[in-house]
Amino acid sequence: MSKLPVISGKDLIKILLKRGFEITRINGSHHRLKHPDGTLTTIPVHKNEPLPKGLLYKIITKDLEISIEDFSNWLIS
Repeated sequence: MSKLPVISGKDLIKILLKRGFEITRINGSHHRLKHPDGTLTTIPVHKNEPLPKGLLYKIITKDLEISIEDFSNWLIS
């Protein structure tokens, strides 16, 4: 199993936008993103601070429903 990367909310949003997600709304510091296939996720953006490991793991595995290895490949491409 790959290790979780250290990534900020801003950077995660940039990666998801490249993968076809669109920002549907912003409520304070929370950005709601939706993919055409119906996948939804909410990303907190607090300056350029890294996302907590537990939250990043939840976003990747529960919201995006992909493996850590697949997400790591998204970072490379």
